[in-house]
Order: sequence, then structure tokens, then C-alpha cells
Amino acid sequence: MGADDQEETKPSDRMRGRVSGGRLKLWVLLEADRWAVSAGMLAIVFVALVASGAVDPSPLRRLMSSKDPVETALQPYVGAIITGVTLVVTINQLVLSQELGAVGDQRERMSEAMDFREDVADALGVSASPPDPATFLQALVDNSAAVAADLEDAAADAPDSAREGIDELVDAVQVNADEVSDQLDGARFGTFSVVSAALNYNYSWKLYHARRLRNEYADDLSQEAVEKLDQLVRTLAFFGPAREHVKTLYFQWELINLSRAMLYTAVPAIVVTTGSILYVDASAVTGTYLGVDAIVWTVSGLTALALMPFSVLAAYVLRIATVAKRTLAIGPFILRSTDRSANRDWDDQWD
Repeated sequence: MGADDQEETKPSDRMRGRVSGGRLKLWVLLEADRWAVSAGMLAIVFVALVASGAVDPSPLRRLMSSKDPVETALQPYVGAIITGVTLVVTINQLVLSQELGAVGDQRERMSEAMDFREDVADALGVSASPPDPATFLQALVDNSAAVAADLEDAAADAPDSAREGIDELVDAVQVNADEVSDQLDGARFGTFSVVSAALNYNYSWKLYHARRLRNEYADDLSQEAVEKLDQLVRTLAFFGPAREHVKTLYFQWELINLSRAMLYTAVPAIVVTTGSILYVDASAVTGTYLGVDAIVWTVSGLTALALMPFSVLAAYVLRIATVAKRTLAIGPFILRSTDRSANRDWDDQWD
């Protein structure tokens, strides 16, 4: 298979190219502020309820004079809000409880973390690996680009078949690494920018491609080129667990934010819900606005406000679930649909 064919069928480096539905879907699922997404959901509910009330052949005011639809609709919300907040806080505590443990467990975690950092420092050729998550990932990405450049020079005299694959790999690593490094530059952990940049570095395909070239053309390449391929594989292999660790820390950070947001919105939602049940009736508001009865506007607004905790929960879960789905596999596993035709001849060449 030629380089052009592989370029057309390999997974996209950018997350935007790997999420179906276009830029708007990606923005809603990942990039947008979660409070903005929550507000958008509430706005859709509000507009839908107002539109339904405007075209309802049985006006809400007339219905409220004989029945109590507001109480019927909002009364279950009180129990649902309390139960939902309790459940989310409990799940949050369960996740965070994994951080608790005896001193021996904590020492083991510390030892493993230090060993990993020392291995990364050796691979980067520095005295100590960067402490900041964004800088740590950026150092790995920049190192992969530098090793790829050295690989290109070392493979200058390689056969055309090997050189074609190496040029494609080098191109993919350098272009993708430059873009991701710029995104990580100055990114602050706690915002989605660090995880977003990490998701844009398609290390899985690069790791697969590098190992395939190493195993297929080891006899045709110089010793220096083989060593550079091994070095690139090692750097890409470090990026996988580093990204997973940063993702785990981000999930814990987001779950804490979600718990706080649920608590912030639960109190006003309960006040609105309880107040609506106790005080809102057909005589509470009068008049018409934009051709729609004021009671329709009022009840629609109160219902949307009562849904605040749910909309916040949905907004956060959308992002967490999307990130989790896009990072299910670690290492050279590509779960998305891509070209598999070339794999059959390579299965027996893996180490």
C-alpha cells in the first residue's frame, strides 16, 4: 500500500476528524463551557414549553382553574432533585475514595509515579521531567517530533519501500506534534484545554505505524535508523499512560466540579419547585406577552428552572462520557473505523 493510500485511510490526527457530526457537535460535547451547555438545554426546554402552550387548544389558564397541572408536574421534581444530588455526591465520594489508603499504598503509588517520571526523564534526556501536566505532555510531544527528524536523517539511504513509510510517519508525527505543542503551550490544568490537546495527538496510529516499520524493515535499515525507530516507539509509548493519568486527574476534577454545581443549583431548584406548588395558580399572573398568555411564560420558566440540576448533570456527563469513549484503548489499538487491509501481512511480525 502506498503512502497516499495510507494517508487517506489512517485515522485523523485531530479529534474533530474522529468525531462524526461536525464542528458544532464537537463544540457542544467537549469544547463549550458546561454552564453554557446547561443554559442552552434549559433554553430549549423553555422555548418548547412556551411554543406548546401557545398552540395548545386547551389554554393552560382554563385548565388550572379546574385542575392543578403545575402541582402534578412539579411535585415529583422535589424528590428527584434531592435523590439526584445525593446520588451524584455519593458517586463522587466513591471515585475520590480511591485516592485514600494506608501509608504503604500511598508509598507504592509514589514509588511508581517516581519510576515513571525517571523513565520519561531518561527518554527526554533531561535531569527531571516537567511537573506541570501540560508541560509534561508537551515535552513528550516535542521529543517525538525531534526523534522523528533524526529518524528521517538516519533513514536517508533506506530502500524506497522503507523510506516511503518512514517519510509518512515522520510527516504525521511532526505536523501533529507542532499543532498539539502549540495547544499545550500555556494550557492550565483544570480547564479542558489540556485534555483537548492530548486528544488531538493521535499517538495510537503513530505507535502502530512505527512498530510495523521497525519489524518489517529492520534488515533494510541502518543500525542508527532502527535505534531511532525504537526511541520513537518508546516516546510514543510513554505518551499513552501519561495521557491516561492526566485524563484520570481531570475526571476527578470534573466530578468535584459537578458535585458543587449540583449543590449550587439544587437549592434554587427546590425553592422554585416548592414555591410553584404552593403559590402559583391561575390568578398569580395576568396579561399576555407576544400573543402568549403570561401564565404560560411563567410556568414554562419555572419548569426550566426546576430542571437546572438535571441540565448541569447532563452537560458534565456529555463531556466525561465523550472523552471516556474516545480513549477506551491505550497503546496501538484503533477502535474507530479505518483501513485494516494492510494488517493481514503484519500480524506475524510483532515482537
